Amino acid sequence: MEKPVIQVENLSKAYQIGQIGTGTISKDFERFWQTKILRKEDPYLKIGQTNDRSVKGTSNIVWSLKDINFEVNTGDAVGIIGKNGAGKSTLLKLLSRVTSPTTGEIKVKGRISSLLEVGTGFHPELSGRENIYLNGAILGMSKSEITRKLDEIIDFSGVERYIDTPVKRYSSGMYVRLAFAVAAHLESEILIVDEVLAVGDAEFQKKCLNKMGDISIGEGRTVLFVSHNMSAVNTLCNKGIVLENGTIAFNGTIENSIDFYLKNNSNNAHKKWENNQQPTSDFFKLLEVSVLDKNSRVSLNHLISNEVCIEFIYEVLKDNQFFTHGFNLFNNQNIHILSSHDKDSNNLITPVSKGVYKIKVVIPGNFLAEGEYNCSFAIMRYNPFHVEFHEMEVVGFNIIDEIGGNTVRGNYTGKFPGLVRPLLNWK
Repeated sequence: MEKPVIQVENLSKAYQIGQIGTGTISKDFERFWQTKILRKEDPYLKIGQTNDRSVKGTSNIVWSLKDINFEVNTGDAVGIIGKNGAGKSTLLKLLSRVTSPTTGEIKVKGRISSLLEVGTGFHPELSGRENIYLNGAILGMSKSEITRKLDEIIDFSGVERYIDTPVKRYSSGMYVRLAFAVAAHLESEILIVDEVLAVGDAEFQKKCLNKMGDISIGEGRTVLFVSHNMSAVNTLCNKGIVLENGTIAFNGTIENSIDFYLKNNSNNAHKKWENNQQPTSDFFKLLEVSVLDKNSRVSLNHLISNEVCIEFIYEVLKDNQFFTHGFNLFNNQNIHILSSHDKDSNNLITPVSKGVYKIKVVIPGNFLAEGEYNCSFAIMRYNPFHVEFHEMEVVGFNIIDEIGGNTVRGNYTGKFPGLVRPLLNWK
């Protein structure tokens, strides 16, 4: 049985916020004596806290990563997913040996080529050509090996005209183009790529994703990829790791990893209130709300081209009621996207008796932009208009997109601007 190409065991990384050192010479000496002479655990790391940036801490020691364990096999393409500050970039820096772990061990079988930040591994005074040779030498390649790859790297990067210009004069896009070309084409067994690809244009992003796919599937090399673009991660990767506040929250297939991440970063797609806890008004009680897919199944995630159906089950508490339904949609920045009233409802004409009822509202496909949404539900009376009932954030759902030539997105991997993305007619 083949051994994993990467083994991470009990990996942790602590950072100190504010001043360097413990604050006094005596404590610095105690730390030196305990860690360097006696080879014991740093006593000041015991008071460290998890890296939750939304909470004010009481310690100046923060664990960016804490007790991380996982394995990666040859040929795997692993997507590292998580919110900003979850520890993704720190993990890649540890794997790339840019920084060293506080505790734990990393075992790597083979050479690693990394693209972490714009300009990582480049000397600004050297030309693009010289930096290619420098990076290859760092990886342990001979000059003849690098020369054999040189034309391919320059052609892929698309910066041939400036290849003998010092890279300090490059734009950020040119920097990334050359850096990715170098990282992808030099003969390393493991390629590590951070979110830095977002700097490139759509055409280059497509080239990079295709190249990473070739590296993983065609050449059997290992890829670790960090991105907030779930479409790109889903297209490229076969496995996923979800980081949350410096710990692994989920490790599995990429489909399950994305589903876990989205579920834990939005509202639930189904809500049913317990008895006597339902939102109520004088004559109305909301019992249950569900977000349904095209097959009438409760679903949190919906492709951008598919319609989304939201089903409300409620109880009318008094006879002879005249009313209609209302629905409001908000994105994850709490921007009010739309409001819809059931203005043609029979309930405005024919009085409603006591009992349990069901109403559905359908949001068409190719209308909402990709992202996270939540909705509210309202009951209104007309003539005169009066809002009888309004409950916020009853359920939530995600709109996700696909990459491919047959979709509206095509091969563009960036984020579309705008609050909505309707499929308009062009003539």
